[in-house]
Amino acid sequence: MNLLAMGRKVFETEIDSLRLVEKKLGPSFEDAVRRLSDVISENRKVIVVGVGKSGHIGQKIAATLASTGAPSVVLNAVDAFHGDLGIACEGDAALALSYSGETEELVRLLPYLKRMKVFVIAMTGNLKSTLAQNADVVLDVGVEKEACPHNLAPTSSTTAMLALGDAVAMVLLEKRGFRKEDFARLHPGGSLGRHLLLRVGEIMRPREAIVVLPRGAAVKEALREWNRKRAGGAVVVDEGGALVGIFTHGDFVRHYERDPRVGEQPLSVVVTEHPVTVRVDKLAVEVLNLFESHRIDDLIVVDRDNRPVGMVDSRDLTMHKLM
Repeated sequence: MNLLAMGRKVFETEIDSLRLVEKKLGPSFEDAVRRLSDVISENRKVIVVGVGKSGHIGQKIAATLASTGAPSVVLNAVDAFHGDLGIACEGDAALALSYSGETEELVRLLPYLKRMKVFVIAMTGNLKSTLAQNADVVLDVGVEKEACPHNLAPTSSTTAMLALGDAVAMVLLEKRGFRKEDFARLHPGGSLGRHLLLRVGEIMRPREAIVVLPRGAAVKEALREWNRKRAGGAVVVDEGGALVGIFTHGDFVRHYERDPRVGEQPLSVVVTEHPVTVRVDKLAVEVLNLFESHRIDDLIVVDRDNRPVGMVDSRDLTMHKLM
């Protein structure tokens, strides 16, 4: 018995099923996303309902929707008949999951949802089922076979439901213009929220902690200030205080190799103009992108008037747990 081969076969079967469901995406998918977008814009909610394995998948889909700014709740199909149906309101949308489309508890619930004018989106593998025939929109998750060797345990079908639910949530996210800043507000705890909520001004070394010199200052003055403030670069400004450029320890070494008397030169001669900068009010996560794309160690922070207000050293990112 080749256990590794058997494991790979499960993957292959489920991947084939996902490709099949992807090919079935069509106008009904667009209709579902548009309707959900309208529901959210009208300050209504998405009710996710399923039984058994489909119910477990529904819980994950509801959690994904909620975490991306689409208010959603899970309705237990059994408890709905004992008071929980009160969670549904006119104008809501229901995402009903049942691969067979004939799940008794779910089918019994349909007339009540319709009576309450809840828009029903079915996610099923049986387009002729009671659920499909009574839904407003039907999303087809039919697969050719389960990954179960007996074609019994829900495997390929539940994976397809999960992937389709993710597709709905992610496309809905984009259609609504949901931004990473919005995502951060819903995930304030842990490293994710820290990455997305911190502003550059919160992680930078302030102006008084960095070396800022006029372009007429001598290189040796920059060296003296580097030692005093333990900095690796000097920010060079013009007479009005606007940014001119940067002069780093690496720049000094390169110039010294060509001219050992570089210490007497004014910074205007050796400065690297038009350095990479970042605005003080930007998200700190953007600093990561700049360091990676430009392969630099020091990033000058400027205000709206292009005046230096601080600097971010690549080593600071670790301290703030951004790396």
